[in-house]
Amino acid sequence: PEKSLAKVTVISRLNPKGKVGMQPPLPPSWGILGIICREELFTCSVFDNEGKDVTPRPLFHSDPTAAVPRQGKLLASSAYFGATGSGFLSSFSAHQTSGVNAGLGLLTYGSSSTSISNASTTEPILDEIVEPELKRSRLLTSSNFSDVEVKREEIKEELTKEDLERREDIYLTETETIWILAMPPAVVSVESEDAGRVQYRNRIYVDICKNRPGNDRFVEKMMQTINGATKNKEVQCDKIIMEDKEMMVTSWDLYDSFNMSEIKPTPKAEGSRATTGKNSSTTSTMIAESAILVRIHEEEECHSEAILTSENFQQHLFFMERILMENIFQPKLAAYRQLPVLTEQKEAFIEPSVLSDLKKTPEEIVPPRLEWLWSYMCDLTNGHSVSSMAWSKANPDLLAVGYGAFHFKEQKKGLACCWSLKNPMWPERIFRCEHGVTALDFSTASPNLLAVGMYNGSVTIYNVRSCKDAALLDSGETSNKHTGPVWQLRWVEQDRGATGDGKKETLICISADGRITEWLIQKRLDCTDLMKIKRTESEKKKLPGGKERKNEVLISQQAAGMCFDFHPKDANCYLAGTEEGHIHKCSCSCSEQFLETYRGHKGPVYKVAWNPFSTDTFLSCSADWSIILWHQDSQTPMLTFTSIPAFVHDIMWSPKSTFVFAAVNESRVEIWDLSVSTLNPVTSRLAKPGAKFTSVLFAKTTDCLLAGDTQGEVAVFELHNLAAPPSDKPLLGPKS
Repeated sequence: PEKSLAKVTVISRLNPKGKVGMQPPLPPSWGILGIICREELFTCSVFDNEGKDVTPRPLFHSDPTAAVPRQGKLLASSAYFGATGSGFLSSFSAHQTSGVNAGLGLLTYGSSSTSISNASTTEPILDEIVEPELKRSRLLTSSNFSDVEVKREEIKEELTKEDLERREDIYLTETETIWILAMPPAVVSVESEDAGRVQYRNRIYVDICKNRPGNDRFVEKMMQTINGATKNKEVQCDKIIMEDKEMMVTSWDLYDSFNMSEIKPTPKAEGSRATTGKNSSTTSTMIAESAILVRIHEEEECHSEAILTSENFQQHLFFMERILMENIFQPKLAAYRQLPVLTEQKEAFIEPSVLSDLKKTPEEIVPPRLEWLWSYMCDLTNGHSVSSMAWSKANPDLLAVGYGAFHFKEQKKGLACCWSLKNPMWPERIFRCEHGVTALDFSTASPNLLAVGMYNGSVTIYNVRSCKDAALLDSGETSNKHTGPVWQLRWVEQDRGATGDGKKETLICISADGRITEWLIQKRLDCTDLMKIKRTESEKKKLPGGKERKNEVLISQQAAGMCFDFHPKDANCYLAGTEEGHIHKCSCSCSEQFLETYRGHKGPVYKVAWNPFSTDTFLSCSADWSIILWHQDSQTPMLTFTSIPAFVHDIMWSPKSTFVFAAVNESRVEIWDLSVSTLNPVTSRLAKPGAKFTSVLFAKTTDCLLAGDTQGEVAVFELHNLAAPPSDKPLLGPKS
């Protein structure tokens, strides 16, 4: 039979920009490209508008007998059209014709599909025209047909028996190691080859470190290094689950829930009779729930407060506090009480230089010194000036400290604190006062009573056994109270006379209003005047021309009292220092005149103190920078001590030696030993920067000294290497 002829016409439209796509009818000036393929010839020819054959000639002719390797779908089209493009074109026969029934196939470039239709049509081929100026070679290149999918028959290669029996060698090789992170170690194994060299270098380094101290070949220098870059580290925690709850309440619901202290249960009969709607029942349920929650919260708070305020809990806390303080301050407290301390602990708390001094022979004993042990100070007392200190008569471990300012412009609320040696970090009792505390003292007959004098002239008595800070007695309601600051007060034991039995204890005060008063403690405080200090006329001095100076006009007839001290053996005799700089010897039996007047100071006398062993002598200190030693039978000073130009605020004789006394001025605390030197103190200790010493106190049973300053700190010092002469040795005889 005669073979059928199939025509495939491919019409391509190219826009002026060179892109392929469906376009509307074009002008007749555009050219037509026709491709006619014939099945029986498997050849393809390309003709232009004039009928000329412009078919491209292939540069490569494939061998039909060669096996075609299997390729991927992506590379099959491009490789096929690029290498064997003539084979594809040879399967078609293209020619230009019109009016002939042929299958019309439209090839769309830029996509991955080809549509071929075998149906016959009578549409003319000339209904589609293309641009005549388009280059002929551009259409038929391999790139134009790269997206056309062509199904090609795969030629399977048959394997022979020789191919199956042939031996193929496969070689497996290891790839190179890729180091992602390499950190050289800082240690070397003992079994490694470099172990000996590293050990040798380490021995050299150790020898260098041993020989470094004191060697001139080594110089210490400071270098600035580059700080490492900071790194941000993020940590992911567990998912936080949040829950929202809402509730609708009214103002009366809130009122009922907070004021419902007791919910009365309703009887079942009444509850059955009550008929309420859905809204009312919901509201009542919400009110009950809120009331229950409030009650539970209040019960928990009350329970926790009950535990914290219970006596057992407070007592347990007290014991725990004592144990902790003992562990912290044990070596210091042992040194204070002059108890033996273990060598290891002592070496841990004492400087090496001090240990070397302890090992020296008696011929090489170091001079006296003051060693700081601890300080009584806390946040409550910080910034309050220490005005006075006093030991308890019954408990030598209990110290009372008064805090208050001496100047009018610096006045603020005062404090009276009781410190214990068992807890140097917080006071045992705290008494808050409305005015600054200027003086205080413990009672001998009733050791639980603490008398406190204040800047406004009031006198208050507290009970230290009570944990409350309320005053037991107060002179605020007394009409005869002081009108000036109470600079000093003291409990004094006096004889009751022939009719009385034993001794009675009275409270004596001296004030800036010029009165020395005796206070009677009954249901309320009341006082009587022992002495009204009158001003004394100064000695008249002649001018160079022989004329006498005129008498100064006195503003007040009374002189301000500053201090006093009773005779250690005669409780009827006492000394009183005044603001004028005079010291008056007075008697409790005579309130109109002085027994003696000692003139030697040029400023206010801040303190007078009888010698406890040589009872005929006493010391006085003043704002004129001097300390004077007096004999009661002589109105002329025996010795005057001046170390530095500063106010001497306080002095005190040692309770163990006739010749030793302590003094504090604004810059340092000094220890004087008259058996060693009368010109300079044997030892001293400077105050902290910004602080000034205000008061001094010797410990009763140990060789320790306490000094208070303007910053609220009471420093405890231990006296070392202070040779104490016998107390029965007289200090100085009366001046002839």
